[in-house]
Amino acid sequence: MNLVLDAVCKRFGDGKQAQLVLDRISLAMHTGQFLALLGSSGSGKSTLMRLVAGLEQPSSGSISLDGQPIRGPGSDRGMVFQKYSLYPWLTAAQNVAFGMELQGLERAEIRERTGFYLEVVGLAESARRLPRELSGGMQQRVAIARALAADPRVLLLDEPFGALDLQIRESMQEFLFGLWRRTGLSVLLITHDIDEALLLAQQVHILAPRPGRIVESLTVELNKDNLQDLRLSPAFQSLRHRVADTLRQLDGELA
Repeated sequence: MNLVLDAVCKRFGDGKQAQLVLDRISLAMHTGQFLALLGSSGSGKSTLMRLVAGLEQPSSGSISLDGQPIRGPGSDRGMVFQKYSLYPWLTAAQNVAFGMELQGLERAEIRERTGFYLEVVGLAESARRLPRELSGGMQQRVAIARALAADPRVLLLDEPFGALDLQIRESMQEFLFGLWRRTGLSVLLITHDIDEALLLAQQVHILAPRPGRIVESLTVELNKDNLQDLRLSPAFQSLRHRVADTLRQLDGELA
């Protein structure tokens, strides 16, 4: 899997009213990588994710997956949003199966993959429960299982845990990191949470706001065998303070 963004710009509006939201974004992502795009409000994170998902088209520049231009949504990209976006009238299993049904897969394969991915996210026993019967964290696990069931080349996460309270969010971060390690997923995460980006990603691209642009890319070289211990380690705290200072300076430039 090779996801390449080359000098991507995005404008909204026309003529003098045009607003530049993203300015010459370039990055490359390869099979099995976990990358994070970190930025504050106004940095164009969600717009960038919509471009990669094919929900929007760049004003200039290009986005390609395995050498093919991205021109619209596709099953090669699994998308998970901040809001769980589950169909409330469908059970957990039916929500997971929905995308595969649209793909026209055989019923036997749909049943097998649905059961497998519910097991992967630890919800096999909740297969027949409706979203309202699940906690926020469980609903987001269903959304992740639904995205994975379509067998995407890359998993796109748009602030996936932003609506959860702190304890559940930390639990879901550990779940996602463990899932990535077990499966070798390729994951692109956007977040405004410094801790989340540094804990989960191998590489973090820091976005400046208005217009969104990459101002720094850093490789996170920390021992991640225990995320709870890592949060408290001097090495993590030092890196966190450095990144926080960068974001504060960027925000200060706009004040």
